[in-house]
Amino acid sequence: QVQVVESGGGLVQAGGSLRLSCAASGRTFSPFGMGWFRQAPGQERTFVASISGSGGTTYYADSVKGRFTLSRGNAKNTVFLQMNSLSPEDTAIYYCAAGSYWRDQRSYDIWGQGTQVTVSS
Repeated sequence: QVQVVESGGGLVQAGGSLRLSCAASGRTFSPFGMGWFRQAPGQERTFVASISGSGGTTYYADSVKGRFTLSRGNAKNTVFLQMNSLSPEDTAIYYCAAGSYWRDQRSYDIWGQGTQVTVSS
């Protein structure tokens, strides 16, 4: 059974940076497409960024383009979300998901538990 685990969340001041990690473990035969989504208090979960299994294709939400970078690690099915120039509007629970690299969260099969990112002003 494949599981997805996120790490790296925390509290940071506006303008600062954080790096989130996500690893899919279990019986994985080939690299998954993986994505990040976030859910702010009282709001729906929305797309942040995604990457194909090869790492050759990435997509970003307009709100994070130019500030966030999603990349694949050397270990199979490990990805990193580098978040720079953070603002309080980025405060949310960040979820990693595996099985797709589309913007539509319904296309993802496996979800992590989420990691909290809080940006103070």
